[in-house]
Amino acid sequence: HPRRAPPPVPRHNRVRARHRTSPLPPNTMSAFALGANALHGAAVALGRSNAVKTRGVGYGRAIRRVVVVPTRCAATETVEKIEIKLPPNDGKVRVRFAPSPTGNLHVGGARTALFNWLYARNLGGTFVLRVEDTDQARSTRESEDAMVRDLKWMGLDWDEGPDCGGPYGPYRQSEREAIYKQLALQLVADGHAYPCFCTDKELTVMKEELEAKKLPPKYMGKWSTASKEEVDAELAKGTPHTFRFRVPVGERVEIDDMIRGKVGWDTDTLGDFVLLRSSGLPVYNFCVAVDDATMGITHVLRAEEHLPNTLRQALVYDALNFPRPKFGHMSLILAPDRSKLSKRHGATSVGQFKDQGYLKQTMINYLSQLGWNDGTEQEIYDTTELIKLFGVDRINKSPAVFDTQKLNWMNGQHIRLMPESDQIEMIGAALVTAGLASDTASPYVKKAVALCANGIELVQDATKEVSAILEYPLEANLADAKMMKIFEDDFGDIVDAVVAGFESGELVKSIETGEFKAFVNAVGKKLDRKGKRLFMPFRVALTGRMQGPEVGDVLSLLVAEGAPETTVSLMKRVETLKAASAAWAK
Repeated sequence: HPRRAPPPVPRHNRVRARHRTSPLPPNTMSAFALGANALHGAAVALGRSNAVKTRGVGYGRAIRRVVVVPTRCAATETVEKIEIKLPPNDGKVRVRFAPSPTGNLHVGGARTALFNWLYARNLGGTFVLRVEDTDQARSTRESEDAMVRDLKWMGLDWDEGPDCGGPYGPYRQSEREAIYKQLALQLVADGHAYPCFCTDKELTVMKEELEAKKLPPKYMGKWSTASKEEVDAELAKGTPHTFRFRVPVGERVEIDDMIRGKVGWDTDTLGDFVLLRSSGLPVYNFCVAVDDATMGITHVLRAEEHLPNTLRQALVYDALNFPRPKFGHMSLILAPDRSKLSKRHGATSVGQFKDQGYLKQTMINYLSQLGWNDGTEQEIYDTTELIKLFGVDRINKSPAVFDTQKLNWMNGQHIRLMPESDQIEMIGAALVTAGLASDTASPYVKKAVALCANGIELVQDATKEVSAILEYPLEANLADAKMMKIFEDDFGDIVDAVVAGFESGELVKSIETGEFKAFVNAVGKKLDRKGKRLFMPFRVALTGRMQGPEVGDVLSLLVAEGAPETTVSLMKRVETLKAASAAWAK
């Protein structure tokens, strides 16, 4: 393929780089304003075998110094190179989660973050958070903050990131433009890239011609083989241009994917692709490869939709003489109808599930099961177990289906596994918010939590259940066909026993002492009734329903200290029975 070796750089043009830790100052010329000498003669040593060692600095596997070539152009300004260090290869795992802050944290992204986090924690490695915010039109700091909140809510912590810093920052791509420009120029100097001055119209015509011939879209413009004089002429005019990567011809690029095994691509299927736009912003595949290399990322675990990007990224790694990380591409998360999970299927973001009452333990547990298992039938795990058991070798290639019913079931299991004090605090807070309690410390709240915790799947379910318990819909259910059978079976005898027991104080005493069942059995013995024929009419008389928690537990809640004013008290229920007793009199 037509790679041209750069001409030697005159010794008097070489100067040492001054160390910089911040992007280039505003008055430093753009990478695109470089003259022809820089494009064809900049000898940047980073990533090359003849790298200049930095005196007084530890020289690891890939800690190299940049050789600076100050070059004059029409703008008559000088580009000052910055020092770029690659982490030494110390054998430790370094993984990253790199979201784009263009919306909420999708469950697919949350799973990617989780798998990387579990992998790092399992192996004692480093988990890096990097923000890919080069999409200026869509990226917002508000979205970034929301994603960080959701990750922290899930309990995922990172060792390096935009909020906590680290030795290989900055950790936002928008703050790393000087690095991208410098390495793009190095690729130009080494013959791996070139400036492209094609207009949008020319590129559109090129694309249409290829489509008409049923050929894949590839760059076919002249600038890949343009002469130095042609390039110089356009630069002198200040013509806007991009930088394109010169894709080698007739080669095959392969990776040993940790999940999918051998995967390869022929370079002839790919045209020369853009590295830097005419605006100076880097293109995704270029900056991702640069970031992963300069941050020392050793393993890249990501969704399979990124698999096609790997070819471009591998070419960039190789051209810069950067070691490639190990790749692992996880299957997509599908909806129950096997389509891509989207908003039309309901909640899809971590924030939505949090607001709906799902526990962070549940989200960690459930997302870990979407494409991974430990080879057993176990389904409920705590985070400590997952860290101990997680391994890439158990990640499945098949698509994972997001099943909301199973998620709900799992959330219920985790609610029941919580310590009683945590249940009271969490469910009690929901009751207070719903106006069903005044504070979380009352005896009423403790009884309410004990009454519903074992039967709910979401925290919000508790408010519905408690609200139903406090109601007394007997009159509304009088016409119910199933209840009519109960009413017709000497229901008046049970009503009389309830009224008499309340007026004598015997009923209230049995509730307060936990002897309500004994009270019912005594009535049954007197009326010669037992089983369902005894307990169901008592339930209907005292709760107004045919289903629900144990009647004694319901009555205990009604008389507990702290019950809200909206409660239909035991007294009011007895009054309702007395008012309607004529309907059941013999």
